[in-house]
Amino acid sequence: MVETPTVRRTGKAVPPDQLKPKFIIDKLNLWFTDAHILKDVTFNIPEKHVTAIMGPSGCGKSTLLRTLNRMHDLNPDCKITGSVKLRGTEIFNPEVDINDLRKDVGMVFQRPNPFPKSIFENVAYGMRIHGERAHKVVEQRVEEALRDANLWNEVKDKLHQSAFELSGGQQQRLCIARALAIKPDVILLDEPASALDPISTSRLEELIEELEGRYTVVIVTHNLQQAARVSQYTAFLMLGELVEFGITDEIFTAPSDERTENYLRGIFG
Repeated sequence: MVETPTVRRTGKAVPPDQLKPKFIIDKLNLWFTDAHILKDVTFNIPEKHVTAIMGPSGCGKSTLLRTLNRMHDLNPDCKITGSVKLRGTEIFNPEVDINDLRKDVGMVFQRPNPFPKSIFENVAYGMRIHGERAHKVVEQRVEEALRDANLWNEVKDKLHQSAFELSGGQQQRLCIARALAIKPDVILLDEPASALDPISTSRLEELIEELEGRYTVVIVTHNLQQAARVSQYTAFLMLGELVEFGITDEIFTAPSDERTENYLRGIFG
């Protein structure tokens, strides 16, 4: 029997094929030069839920995540085949505006990366890039984003101080606020707690749970406990292949593939 990590969630998740998909991923393959990183990956990411992507180091987790908003486009050694549809539209279609795609699909990286600007300007930056000039609108949305990121009460009296004065955990929540300010549909989180202390990690996980229902959240994590706590659905990758995808609780308690069970037991990975 697989030992089940502590699960914070309550309620019964429905099978993902019964939910409206945000992303439809079909036979996705990706190469860097001759290295075949993703191999015929096929599954749907449900809308307005938290989906975790887990697996051993080097299995293609972050590569898959970054494919969802075309972050590999600037790599001339990258080749992609297959399909990724967002709300039914093929994201690799040449007519898709990559700036519009990245406005819809926000990204938060492994380590906090605030800009060398004030707290306020960090959050306002994306809105200004996308053409918002009305100061009152910017002010309102900065506050909304900071509240949504559970950071407003901690920074409301120092909005014009440098973002570098915040703690690591606060900086990561600021990066999430920056992503939320441009009102995306999707938030991609690439191991967002890997550089944080346990208290900051707990606050970040609470934030992820609060975002569910309003946003589609996809998180890459190497932390099995974290995947069990924050997600309703989990994809397990190994050597670039999707081994299985389903309800998180079921993946952890009754995996359908021996490779998943071995990984959960710590036999490899």
